Amino acid sequence: MTILVLGGAGYIGSHTVYELIDSGEDVVIADNLETGHIEAVHPKARFYKGDIRNKEFLDDLFNKEKIDSVIHFAANSLVGESVTKPLKYYENNLYGTMVLLKSMVEHDIKKIVFSSTAATYGEPENIPILENDRTEPTNPYGETKLAMEKMFKWVANAHGLRFVSLRYFNACGAHVSGEIGEAHNPESHLIPLILQVPNGQREKIAIFGDDYDTKDGTCIRDYIHVTDLAQAHILAVKYLNEGKESNIFNLGNGVGFSVKEVIETARKVTGHPIPAMISPRRAGDPAKLVASSEKAKKILGWKPKYADLEYIIASAWKWHKNHPKGYENND
Repeated sequence: MTILVLGGAGYIGSHTVYELIDSGEDVVIADNLETGHIEAVHPKARFYKGDIRNKEFLDDLFNKEKIDSVIHFAANSLVGESVTKPLKYYENNLYGTMVLLKSMVEHDIKKIVFSSTAATYGEPENIPILENDRTEPTNPYGETKLAMEKMFKWVANAHGLRFVSLRYFNACGAHVSGEIGEAHNPESHLIPLILQVPNGQREKIAIFGDDYDTKDGTCIRDYIHVTDLAQAHILAVKYLNEGKESNIFNLGNGVGFSVKEVIETARKVTGHPIPAMISPRRAGDPAKLVASSEKAKKILGWKPKYADLEYIIASAWKWHKNHPKGYENND
């Protein structure tokens, strides 16, 4: 059984490939390397450089490899950029997925696991967020991911495709080996930004607002270790292989940590004072985003192993300390 991982050179994609190969799977990666890194590609995976918007590339790949199921990470994912460049997001995320599904239908590939997002919910009505809560995205990124989910639903109805959509919250941490980790340019995620301070790449970390209705006034987010996310994708493939119906699952830790808690834990892990400054709130930042993952635990049998914030930050620090420029100039 061969699994195709689209976007397998990216952050979550590369970690999922490592877990798949550790569990004995045969893996093919396709990535256009726009935001992915060739250095993150597992040596035991077969790699094809190409774009999901190119049907000829996909048809050729499906003719060469006997693909049983697809895991789809190939999407642009920066919320801020999606607001200023909405058409880029519609073209890559939506049009790219349409081309992919067209090719999958023609080659009779019936199973796909999709990397979705908490951004499909928009401003939450309830905490923790449940899968059947209202979906009203507040940015083009969330909007395109929700539209992709609906595309899977209608294609499934028409062509017998089955899909699992995984809506996850803040991916973080790095592989236990320290070989691969998070490397975005520009970086927009809290934990890597905090770790730039002890790494000598910034003087202090900004806290955007300390007057929210939370325990310490700072925003609370649901952080989930990237290896736990990777395991959920493997369980989702297994679920589809067992012939089960299409489904949607949240992936989160169910607790949530405040910005101040994350900074304090990073100080403990790195032994660095990490100065912080209070800045004005950012527009559109909800006070609290926490998922309920009860459905994934019950139906997929998913058990996050790395829910401890100290472990998450220590794994990220191991990576960033040794790779201060990500995958660049590490020789």
